[in-house]
Amino acid sequence: MPKQPRLPRLAVALAALVPILIAAPGARAQDKGSVNPRPLPPLADPDAPSVAAKELFGRAATPAPGPARAYGSYAKGCFSGGEALPVDGATWQVMRLSRNRMWGTPHLVDFMERLAARAPKVGWPGLLVGDMSQPRGGPMLTGHASHQLGLDADVWLTPMPGHRMSRLEREETSATDMVRSDRLDIDPQVWTPAHMRLIRLTAQQPEVARIFVNAAIKKALCREAGGDRGWLTKVRPMYGHNYHYHIRLACPGGAEACDDQAPPPPGDGCGDELAYWFSDAVLHPKPPKVKPKPRPPMTLAALPAACRSVLKAR
Repeated sequence: MPKQPRLPRLAVALAALVPILIAAPGARAQDKGSVNPRPLPPLADPDAPSVAAKELFGRAATPAPGPARAYGSYAKGCFSGGEALPVDGATWQVMRLSRNRMWGTPHLVDFMERLAARAPKVGWPGLLVGDMSQPRGGPMLTGHASHQLGLDADVWLTPMPGHRMSRLEREETSATDMVRSDRLDIDPQVWTPAHMRLIRLTAQQPEVARIFVNAAIKKALCREAGGDRGWLTKVRPMYGHNYHYHIRLACPGGAEACDDQAPPPPGDGCGDELAYWFSDAVLHPKPPKVKPKPRPPMTLAALPAACRSVLKAR
């Protein structure tokens, strides 16, 4: 598929997304969206120091102008010069358009297009792309602590259908739960060898720093990987993630204000550290004796100073 010029591609994306900015009830892959989203109400005093950063960044419907730069860390950051992944490609379709979370740094958008183009070569028809980032990154109103730097993307573990999905289908189609009801392994009725090949393909890309999956999916990957196991170190168990896998790119070269996380530990991660996720303490945790107090929401002051400029840029 020939590369589309940057400006026309962004203009097409913006034309589709300008009316889309909603207070989403959730952000899991199976949560439905809306074909008629309600605009978020304006904030009474957006400059008040106590206003949650998620309320501010959740209302930024367009990207910050200027060069593409990521500031801060995956769970405490923002970015300028963002681009939207086009909602349709030859080998991908964006889901839940009402969330307006198909944005990222150009580095991420380019990566997703290249990954999607390679997917059919491993027997995967195309990507259903879930949440990436908001137009300027930052904390989200619902669903994610990370996805703030324009370097994270969720890919559904449901193959792309053979037709171009309608807006209603994109908002209401449910993702496939890949995990057995007892959470001890994958569901063999829905898991296929192509799932393993797609995740392996993703992990083998040099830009990828981490992939997060449900522990049962990691178990299946460990079992099916065969002798080529080097890529497994990037695939880390995480709570949830049974409907999608989460791709995290490393900070691109020269991005001095972008904070990479530490490299994953050595080894394939298929031993004791994986067994922990199937312990009774994890699968059936006891409720705390004292209910913890909810943490106050992150404010703009907790983010890198540059994020204030990113948020205010016009």
